[in-house]
Amino acid sequence: MISRASLGRRAQRALRRTHCQCQAQPSNCRGLAAAASGSFTYETGEAAGVKFASRDLPGPTTHVAVVAKAGTRYQPAPGFTDGLENFAFKNTNKRSALRITREAELLGSELNAYHSRENLIVGAKFLRDDLPYFVELLAEVISNTKYLRHQLQEEVLPRIKLSQKSILGNTAELADSSAHAVAFHRGLGTPLHPTSSSPFTKYIDEGGLQAFSQVAYAKDNFAVVANGASHSELSKWVGEFFTDSPDTAPSDLPKPGTGQTKYYGGEERIAHDSGNNIILAFPGSGSFTGGFFKPEISVLSALLGGQTTIKWSPGFSLLSKATEDYPRIQIKTTHHTYSDAGLLCITMSGDASQMRKAASGVVSTLKGVAAGEVSKEDIKKAVAAAKFQTLESGQAISTGIELTGAGLVTGGKAFQLDEVGKSIEKVTEDQVKKAAKSLLDGKATVSTVGDLHLLPFAEEIGLQV
Repeated sequence: MISRASLGRRAQRALRRTHCQCQAQPSNCRGLAAAASGSFTYETGEAAGVKFASRDLPGPTTHVAVVAKAGTRYQPAPGFTDGLENFAFKNTNKRSALRITREAELLGSELNAYHSRENLIVGAKFLRDDLPYFVELLAEVISNTKYLRHQLQEEVLPRIKLSQKSILGNTAELADSSAHAVAFHRGLGTPLHPTSSSPFTKYIDEGGLQAFSQVAYAKDNFAVVANGASHSELSKWVGEFFTDSPDTAPSDLPKPGTGQTKYYGGEERIAHDSGNNIILAFPGSGSFTGGFFKPEISVLSALLGGQTTIKWSPGFSLLSKATEDYPRIQIKTTHHTYSDAGLLCITMSGDASQMRKAASGVVSTLKGVAAGEVSKEDIKKAVAAAKFQTLESGQAISTGIELTGAGLVTGGKAFQLDEVGKSIEKVTEDQVKKAAKSLLDGKATVSTVGDLHLLPFAEEIGLQV
């Protein structure tokens, strides 16, 4: 078994220095059971040219992640974001993938890498005292990974192909990808994983991934975010270990997806025999950390609802009431938020014959909101629900880390829960009405997957595309 003495030397020295400081000044050190600040507000800073944020939550564990603006929106060709994700924690110039795995096991930790449409997140969860080691490891992974051909061919590409196959029978995922593609075309319209018919292998190679990593992991393109770490400690280790990443990406490398997102709208229909899904989508709100935030969209999403929050009850949202006569369908409203755009989606799944009838009722409900046919009590409940949903999501560690990291990179602003809550509280009935009317006056996005013989076209349910 690998001993602690064999772990990263710089991190080991750092741990010893911290231990000595604790012996000299025990009042400044915290045990596992001691109270932390408990604040849900992120403190932000910059060290070694790297933006970082921390939230010192009480508890014995810490979650630290590098959030890079390298999601599928920004990849130069299909498969590049997946490739970079799957190369995380492979061989580096200092350690082998086996050594990284064994050291992580020895310290009792969890390593992870995943991506969204805008961000690539490489992170670790571990015991609080091991912060120096894992900050050093993350710095090493993003700046010193070896992009080897045999690992690409034998490990990375097969995993990407598995992701392709997993989507084939998932009608909900197909509908979601279709809705984004129809709404945004390129950029945010790029699917989370290459589609089954995408010839991504002709674009991706080890040299291309190496070049993309120089763009993704340039200091002006990522941020370090921590939950369960003190601000001073994180600043110290980020400043010490994140020195090898370039300040900016090489000027000769492409930077796709950086332009302002444009909404298009339209309709796409995909025949499938594994299920039925319809997504009715409209322009939404950008993230709170950007300049395109519209809190009334969150309230409208909660007002429409559809998916119950009360066990054994269909719920009392507008869409629950509109579809109560169609028990063989499920309906929910979701709001996808991005840095400079958003997509408000009403998703229906289930029996095709009932969905045809229910879709018309959904559009009629939205038109009723635009006409002001909603009680003040419903608006009040929607404001409360929107506030809860937003704060509950932001309080979740993984969501808060991505939102804060993305905010620091794109606008230098962390995702602060209290400010978001105050914005939602101020939404008025008139704002919600105007928001609904603006959605209906513009072009909708309609993506239909399933039995196309029964499922309706957009014009048949009263939407213009």
